[in-house]
Amino acid sequence: MSDKRDDEEKRDRIADDLKAWFSLHKRDLPWRGQGAYGVWISEIMLQQTQVITVIPYYLRFMERFATVEALASSPIDDVLKHWAGLGYYARARNLHRAAQTIVEQHSGRLPDTPERIETLPGIGRYTAGAILSIAYNLPRPILDGNVIRVLSRVYDVTGNPKSTANQKTLWTLAEKLVPTENPGDFNQAVMELGALICNPPDPKCERCPILRDCIAGNSADPSALPETPPGKKAVSVTMVSALVLNGKGEALVAQRPLHGLWGGLWEFPRVTALSHETPSEAAFRACRETVNLEIIAGEKLATVKHAVTHHKVTLHGVLGVPASPGELGTMKPLECSAFRWLSLEALDELAFAAPQVALKEALRNHFERKGKGMIQYRLEL
Repeated sequence: MSDKRDDEEKRDRIADDLKAWFSLHKRDLPWRGQGAYGVWISEIMLQQTQVITVIPYYLRFMERFATVEALASSPIDDVLKHWAGLGYYARARNLHRAAQTIVEQHSGRLPDTPERIETLPGIGRYTAGAILSIAYNLPRPILDGNVIRVLSRVYDVTGNPKSTANQKTLWTLAEKLVPTENPGDFNQAVMELGALICNPPDPKCERCPILRDCIAGNSADPSALPETPPGKKAVSVTMVSALVLNGKGEALVAQRPLHGLWGGLWEFPRVTALSHETPSEAAFRACRETVNLEIIAGEKLATVKHAVTHHKVTLHGVLGVPASPGELGTMKPLECSAFRWLSLEALDELAFAAPQVALKEALRNHFERKGKGMIQYRLEL
């Protein structure tokens, strides 16, 4: 009985101390105090993305899609355009699909039970717990990277935190700790503690409100937990995009299918270069395979370095023009959803991934430096 009583007292102390600390030290973030819709949008954006990066995207997104109805009724292109730059674009596609489901099946209100809310695209146990506790004041647990780190240190959870056994242990701890009174404040407090105090390499234990109850914090090396295994070695990949211009000075862009990496976004026709290919050869293949267009490839205009998941991407942008006017009549979408010829100014109306934005700016700057029209360039090429 004494052990159980001690556990309960520790649990109550942690909850009280964390909520008191949170009321004094929480950051002023734009999604604080928002309803279920605002909480949902922020939680999806914050997945695998830092708070400081998310803030301007959140403000811009909420200005454009102020309600779930506005999000549901907007074209996916518009949603992706306002998401462009945040990465992990499946999150945006899932948001759009979920918004449509909420409007069609739930009268425009996010469900308030785990069983119903977790059926929505992109909402798993963690996101459901965050929305239900913060927006609906329900005592539901959460478990993100910050919470894993805090719980592993407080309760001395050793081994890989992502293992099945440890995930079960950590979820059980999170469920036991979340109080029935103000569970949203508690969950936000744990995440805030992990972000501001319980840092991965250098935890500020002397400033921690729950130090007296933290096993790792009172050990010789608090940073030894959690025991995260080494990450996967990044794979280097070379990609090539063809920056093709027609006689009107318009650039060719193609829309990727909705699934997969950068799904639904626009880009200059792109392929992963083969080991034996030059950038010009890859650019030629990119146009042929994407839109059935034969081109004459010219100089390499720009090189962009970009990291995505476990890949280090080197993206080359190669200038080109159609091989002949007759080629334009045989174009059709092959490995893309659609294609367009647009002026460089009109390209700003489309959603591009960050590496493609860099190519777009390089193309624009190139002709500004040249000080001559694109038709002249086409003839010279």
